[in-house]
Amino acid sequence: MSTLLRRLVAAPVLLVAAVALSGCQGASVPTHAAPLAAAPECAEVSVRLPETVDGLRLRLTNAQATGAWGDPASVILRCGVESPGPSTERCVSLDGVDWIEDASKAPTYLYTSYGRTPAVEVLIDTSADPSISGTAVLMDLKDAVTRLPETSGCVGADDLLEVPADATPTPTGTDPVGTEPTGTGPSTTP
Repeated sequence: MSTLLRRLVAAPVLLVAAVALSGCQGASVPTHAAPLAAAPECAEVSVRLPETVDGLRLRLTNAQATGAWGDPASVILRCGVESPGPSTERCVSLDGVDWIEDASKAPTYLYTSYGRTPAVEVLIDTSADPSISGTAVLMDLKDAVTRLPETSGCVGADDLLEVPADATPTPTGTDPVGTEPTGTGPSTTP
């Protein structure tokens, strides 16, 4: 076969390959890597991302330690965000993973893992499909997120207010707070 003939045969093959590769590039979801995306723990998370979350299929992304599900992408995960400090935001504990919920831009919700370093953030946009369950999404991501070392957990008001019964002092000579001193009845002064 002549060189010219080989080039003519190779040209369509190369064109088809270029189109196929550009199609793969165009199908990826544009995201931004988190500052700590190169952490080895994020690699552990990335290789364990599920094929589906709440029935949405995993898609390609263009950034390290990220994941996206749905078409259009309704769920986006980024591993390698800074671990949040104490917060007054709602903390949700789901099967061993704590999440801080930011609902300020509802129907788009941002969940950030709490007590794990580095942290993972999950953006869930329910505007296109209100049937997407944040709880189901986070539960489906549990196996990947539990690869991050746990350093602490959520503490609620109930945890802070728990005082052992024997630690509550009782004033001498009286019953528990709010009752009359022992052995006396109500005052009957005229």
